[in-house]
Amino acid sequence: MSAEGPAADRSAARAGTRPALRQLTGPDVPRVVELERELFGPSAWSEGMVRAELEAPGRWYVAVDGPSGGPVGYAGLWFDGDVAQVMTIGVEPAAQRGGIGARLLGALVDRARLLGATAVLLEVRVDNAPAIALYEQLGFTVLGRRRRYYQPEDVDALTMRLVLTSDGVDPG
Repeated sequence: MSAEGPAADRSAARAGTRPALRQLTGPDVPRVVELERELFGPSAWSEGMVRAELEAPGRWYVAVDGPSGGPVGYAGLWFDGDVAQVMTIGVEPAAQRGGIGARLLGALVDRARLLGATAVLLEVRVDNAPAIALYEQLGFTVLGRRRRYYQPEDVDALTMRLVLTSDGVDPG
């Protein structure tokens, strides 16, 4: 976030001076773990889990840095040869509502298309209305509900899908 705050960041984004999207790397892990704890509490990924994700086959992770350096947002995708799965998206609270989440998700969808995925799937907490609204705005639709998906909080998740067929029509 800039010294002027989120409104200045949104103005910069509108002016075309958005921070660069880049690959998430090993040196970013401590910052990602810090953001995980802040954003996801008891469900946060541990340092070992983040490192394992970065090294796992079929994974692709990206970040957006803040003005002072280091990620203020990050996201990851897993592609298994058919359907892509959004593994995580996180944006520092002070930088939320500035378009970073949409930009990260757009990069994941673009990557899924490039890889030839037929669809992108994700899970989102049922109580995360801002994220659900973003996903719906970008064309994701609700497939179903996964009871008690987020642990240890026992919070349900919505499973959402974006179909990536060339004609945009959901075949199923």
